[in-house]
Amino acid sequence: MLMTTEQDGTDAASQPPVIIDVTDGVATLTLNNPRRKNAITLGMAALIDDFCDRVERDMRIGVAVVRSNGAYFCSGADTRDLAASSSDPASPEAVSRTSAVYRTFVRIGELPVPTIARVVGGAVGAGLNLALAADIVIVTPDAVIDSGFAARSIHPGGGHLSLLGRATGWSTTLAMATCGQSFTGTQAVDRGLAYAAAPENEIDGLIAGLTTAPAADPELTRRIKQSARLELGPPAVSWASALEIERGVQMWSMSRKGQGAWSSRGPAKS
Repeated sequence: MLMTTEQDGTDAASQPPVIIDVTDGVATLTLNNPRRKNAITLGMAALIDDFCDRVERDMRIGVAVVRSNGAYFCSGADTRDLAASSSDPASPEAVSRTSAVYRTFVRIGELPVPTIARVVGGAVGAGLNLALAADIVIVTPDAVIDSGFAARSIHPGGGHLSLLGRATGWSTTLAMATCGQSFTGTQAVDRGLAYAAAPENEIDGLIAGLTTAPAADPELTRRIKQSARLELGPPAVSWASALEIERGVQMWSMSRKGQGAWSSRGPAKS
């Protein structure tokens, strides 16, 4: 797996702002802008696009992990870009800047493999969008999970309300987006905003356990995720439709397995 700059002793400033690693079926994207709490710049957005292109193209990849270097997962979009856009928000340049950052959430959310966000320190605003775009969010117990837009007196963007609502429902979405409520990592798990919480020294082991099966069989993993997307939506389909979505793919998987593999003695030897 990827060695972070803290682990291998390399100065983060000498590395690109997004580090991409593919090892044994696991693709890892590491935000590497720790001096700005991994705020997403336009350059980083372009590199995240490149990462997603690689995951989509390389059928040997079965799972993707989104993480960060430093003590904070992601503080949102870079405030310098936000400030530049605020001078003329309707200009083509401003729309292009915000769209580039928004596209990173969509690209992560649409990847054909399961995605895991590793959240330490905190995820705020666009940083929370990035985390919630992943299929599985793993947090440290003391991580800060915060909408953050209202605190800056701006409307949420990047599909923020939809991402919150998909994870946690109406009441908590409004409590976060309009009332400024934030949660610890432990509270986020209780409210459905995260899958699990673990201390930072244990979180990588938890993620490694989650990546083992999909990395070992990328083709099956991609087909399962596609079926889940078709069945669960939104919008979700009926149970009868789900049966038909799964029927053909299950038959493919059984054919691939072969009759002999079901025997407790293993496949017949020639």
